[in-house]
Amino acid sequence: MIVAIKNDHLAVEFSTKGAELQRVVGIDSGLNYMWNGDANFWAKFSPVLFPIVGALKNDSYHYQGETYHLPRHGFARDMEFSHEVTSSSAVTFNLSYSEETIAKYPFKFELKISYHLQGASLKCTYEVINLDTKNMLFSIGGHPAFAAPLNHEGVYTDYYLQFNNDDVITYHHIVDNLIADEVSSISLTEKILPLKHELFYGDALVFKNLKSNQIRLLNTKNYKGLNFHFEGFPYFGIWAAIDADFVCLEPWCGVADGIHHNGNLEEKEGMEKLEPQKSWQRSWEICCF
Repeated sequence: MIVAIKNDHLAVEFSTKGAELQRVVGIDSGLNYMWNGDANFWAKFSPVLFPIVGALKNDSYHYQGETYHLPRHGFARDMEFSHEVTSSSAVTFNLSYSEETIAKYPFKFELKISYHLQGASLKCTYEVINLDTKNMLFSIGGHPAFAAPLNHEGVYTDYYLQFNNDDVITYHHIVDNLIADEVSSISLTEKILPLKHELFYGDALVFKNLKSNQIRLLNTKNYKGLNFHFEGFPYFGIWAAIDADFVCLEPWCGVADGIHHNGNLEEKEGMEKLEPQKSWQRSWEICCF
C-alpha cells in the first residue's frame, strides 16, 4: 500500500511494506530526488535496516545458548507495517514483535518510524521500544538511495558528495558481506568526493570514524541537490549498485560482522543495548533544493 504526505514544497510517498520511503518530489520543480527502483540494478528505494545492519557471519548468531538466523539487514524491510497519518505532512509507521519475529530475534519490541515534512525538509525518526523483561540488543539504520543524475539530466560523474567536517575519509573494505581488516583512505579536495561508478565495484564504503554530520549531494551543472543531516549514528555507509545512477547515504547504529567475529550477539560490534520498558530514538533529515 502506498501512503502519501505533502506540503507546499515536497510531495512524498511511502510503501507500508518496510515503511519504505520511495519518492520525494519537489512541488515546483517536479524533481524526484529518490532512485527509481529499477529492478535491473536494485529494486529497493530506502529500506529500514533492523534489527541488524549488514550481514551476520554465516547469517546466524548465538544468544543465551541458542542459535538464530537473520538475513542481511534484518527483517523489517520485508514486513508490513501499520501506519497512522497524523497530519497532511506527517506519518508514523509501526511494527511490533510477533511469533514470526521471535523465532528469528528473541526480543519483544515495538518499532516506530515517523516521517515529518517541514518546509523543503523531510525528517525521519526511528523509535525503538523494549517491551521485554530483559535488555534488548539491536541495530538500526537507514539506506536511502538518491538519484544521480536528477531527472536523467547529465551523467553520474557530474555529481559529488561534500562533507562538512572531513578532509580525509577512511573506509573499511567488505569481503563476502563482512567487514575485512583492510582499510583505505581518500584525501578530499575542499571536502569533496567526486562520484564515479568504480567507487562501489567492491561493495559499500563503510565508515567508523566520520567527523561529518552533514553530507551534501551536489552537481557541477546546476544548483539542484540535497543536504543530508544525521546525528548520533556512529557508523555510516555509502553505496550504489554496480553502474547504477544513484548513491545511498546510510546512517547506521550498527555494522556488519567482522570477518573474525565469534557469532555471539552480546559481543557483536555496534549493538545498542536498551533496558526493559525503555525507548530509544535517532533521526536523520534531508533538505531538498
